[in-house]
Amino acid sequence: MPPLVSELVVEGYRSVKHSRLMLEPLCALVGEPETGKSNLLAALRAVLDPAVSVEPDDRLRGGSGQIALEARVAHGARLGVDGVPPDVVRSAEATPPPVLYLPAAARAEELVAAAESPAADIFRRAAADRALAQPAISEALEAGCEAEIAGVVLLVEEPELYLGPQGQRYLYRTLRRFVEAGNQVIYSTHAPTFLNAARLDEVVFVERLESTGTRVARAAPLTAEKDFRVLSEFDAERSELLLARAALLVEGLTEKLAFPFVFAALGFDADREGITIVECGGKANIPMFARVCAAAGVPCVAVHDRDARHGRRPRLSERVNNALVREAAGAERTIVVEPDFEGLAHLPGGARKPEQAWHRFASLRAAQMPEPLRRAAQLAVELARSSAERR
Repeated sequence: MPPLVSELVVEGYRSVKHSRLMLEPLCALVGEPETGKSNLLAALRAVLDPAVSVEPDDRLRGGSGQIALEARVAHGARLGVDGVPPDVVRSAEATPPPVLYLPAAARAEELVAAAESPAADIFRRAAADRALAQPAISEALEAGCEAEIAGVVLLVEEPELYLGPQGQRYLYRTLRRFVEAGNQVIYSTHAPTFLNAARLDEVVFVERLESTGTRVARAAPLTAEKDFRVLSEFDAERSELLLARAALLVEGLTEKLAFPFVFAALGFDADREGITIVECGGKANIPMFARVCAAAGVPCVAVHDRDARHGRRPRLSERVNNALVREAAGAERTIVVEPDFEGLAHLPGGARKPEQAWHRFASLRAAQMPEPLRRAAQLAVELARSSAERR
């Protein structure tokens, strides 16, 4: 199903000097705070809804004052807003689709920003039926589907607000159902629940640089044959890497529990640095996670076992896996642990390895941390800080 709005071009609007945004039927805008995600939603609303005024405050600071907004709708028809606010000229080669805007600031009240349309009325009635704000969006979307509403562009700021994890998962499925009914949904989010690594074409990364203002980037698509595997391996916790400044890819839970202590011993906090530690479910899965990182533009460090003692050659299967990790993550960002994590950390054999690692690493100081792990943590911090500087 083609999107109702396939393209948005924004020039001189708020934080946006020039950006071209290609849109899917469902599209997630992700990026750090204050990068301009809400400004892109506002620009799309302004060009689709003639009742929305473009004000002098909407002009780019330090720009010429000229604003140009253009959207491409069905059959390539153009909708435009051009001029120096408040004197702007609207042009339309087709009737714009109705747009509903759900701003974060109104989530606990009227839900939908000012608009007059049957679709907006259904949303308002569904929201008014409940005293609590939490289920309002899901119920409004359900009501819209039951009323067979189609052809509506829905813009949502942070759909995760006021929702627990179960409510977030349900709302994400409901948004997809609303899209399948013939609508389009574009939202900004900081919640991994609303991201799908198997559908990277639906994710738009937003960053804001001093020199360029707000700009957007699309992830490189994964090949079709990898989609099912990515979908099956990525839960919300792992999808968090799409929101990270850098990712540290490890084989299993033991490493995932130990590495926060490595960061802390070195004087870092992985969460503060924007680093996601991803438990990949085994060495064989690390290349897939590294490819997702590369497609999403998230720098990563891979840590894996060599599975052979120094001076001994690993088995053929391990040599193949080791080479695949190095190829996917890059040799300079691959840290090999010899012979394996348990041996390096002097963990006793048997069961309860994650618990043993947690207790052991909690008591170690920086100088006592194994050198490969220190190196991996330091490299992840360097990548995260470099990523933050670029954004």
